[in-house]
Amino acid sequence: MSINKNTTEWDIIVKPKTALFKLNFSEIWAYKDLILLFVKRDITSLYKQTILGPLWMVIQPIFTSLIYTFTFSKTAGLSTDGIPDILFYLMGQTFWIYFADSLNKTSSTFVSNAAVFGKVYFPRLVVPISIVISNLVKLGIQIAFLTVFYLYFYFATSQLNIQLQHLALIPLLIVFLGLFGLSLGILFSSFTTKYRDFTFLLGFTVQLLMFASCVVFPVSMYSPKLQNYFLYNPVVAYLEAIKYTLTGHGILSFYHLIIDSVGVLFTLLVAILIFNKTEKSFMDTV
Repeated sequence: MSINKNTTEWDIIVKPKTALFKLNFSEIWAYKDLILLFVKRDITSLYKQTILGPLWMVIQPIFTSLIYTFTFSKTAGLSTDGIPDILFYLMGQTFWIYFADSLNKTSSTFVSNAAVFGKVYFPRLVVPISIVISNLVKLGIQIAFLTVFYLYFYFATSQLNIQLQHLALIPLLIVFLGLFGLSLGILFSSFTTKYRDFTFLLGFTVQLLMFASCVVFPVSMYSPKLQNYFLYNPVVAYLEAIKYTLTGHGILSFYHLIIDSVGVLFTLLVAILIFNKTEKSFMDTV
């Protein structure tokens, strides 16, 4: 605070929200250092006092992929759409885990941070945004590990045909995967402040969503009509586009990508609206 003879000027003014939907991007940007602090906290605390540390970031997808390879490919004989088995499941798991973690961890924003929210003011959206960013760091490590597998199969087999003209799409698809996880997560976080049933609901909903998102089997195993329905799920459209870009196998539908991305942005706006409304009174119910 600076004071002169005529006026009193404050660096930050905290006042109640008057509009139901109000997102002050400049305020969130002003707290970018806090976001980075939360990102560092999330990454370091997750693997603190573990022997393998960050190696768990790659152990999880590789072991899950091995189980899926044995269960779904070798035992059940499900197609992997012309992609080597382990690479197919590892690719799906890598990007699915990013979406699922963003959804699961942001869904407890109010409940997990109630003590902090009740003591100090900062934009509440800072917390879920930092979670999505920290998961992005984790995804980067997993993609580096995935690249090793990819290069092996690329040079060892003739099954992979990278689509260089679409390669620039992948970062954008990753961003929208994170935004979709963020929007669903803050929706659940708003509901769980009053109805804890949503905490239990989320657990098996994410599991069901994984199978509905064609993570363990390709969309191509269905009829064209069902494929069309599946592709209205943003996760399906994004994962299939990534697989097609990297391997030449899968479905790249710009029509569905555009429709789904508009839907993701709309869901995010609705989620922020409900989030802003909830944060006004969540301390009374959490």
